[in-house]
Amino acid sequence: QVQLVEFGGRLVQAGGSLRLSCAASGRAFNIGAMGWFRQPPGKDRDFVAAINWSSDNTYYADSVKGRFSISRDNANKMVYLQMDSLKPEDTAVYYCGLRVQSGLGYDRSDFNYWGQGTQVTVSS
Repeated sequence: QVQLVEFGGRLVQAGGSLRLSCAASGRAFNIGAMGWFRQPPGKDRDFVAAINWSSDNTYYADSVKGRFSISRDNANKMVYLQMDSLKPEDTAVYYCGLRVQSGLGYDRSDFNYWGQGTQVTVSS
């Protein structure tokens, strides 16, 4: 069983920055990639960013390119999401996902495990 725990979400003003963290733990498991998704109130959970666990490959949603940056710490099984120039439309619950298979994932179905989410609220 794999557990994912996200933290770092809070209320921030538009134009500000925030760093989300996600820790993976559990019995022996493989990590092919990790990613971040977000779910605004009343909407679907959408892809934000993903990072390959064995290479430098990353992928971002168009809406966050140039503002968000995903990184990882392999030794501690952590993934981070640095969010800059935040906008009110970035307000959402942010979820961390873990993909066991190799290769990047871009869809919810590409990821096998999920955290409980952390709330990010950007005020105007």
